[in-house]
Amino acid sequence: MTKINFIEFNGVEHSVDVDDGNTVMEAAIKNNVPGIDADCGGATACATCHVYVDPAWAEKTGEAEEMEKDMLDFAFDVEDNSRLSCCIKVSSELDGLTVRLPEKQF
Repeated sequence: MTKINFIEFNGVEHSVDVDDGNTVMEAAIKNNVPGIDADCGGATACATCHVYVDPAWAEKTGEAEEMEKDMLDFAFDVEDNSRLSCCIKVSSELDGLTVRLPEKQF
């Protein structure tokens, strides 16, 4: 199992364990982490699973692909480290990953 840390906009932290092969979005949904809506269910067809990847993890999570970048245009308060959590595949390499949640999702 891999541990993923979610930090809500208000600073509340949630550490969850997730099986490798799932996405960060699935980890949030399965563990009732508030702030991840995932309206499209992980199809990269919305931006309601927007997160900010801690800069220390940017290299390991990789860069957003073109479709993800297009969807991020619809996200609230996008920053350089913005990603859609449905596009980040969990592996043991991401054990301890920290992501922050935006103030709101669209």
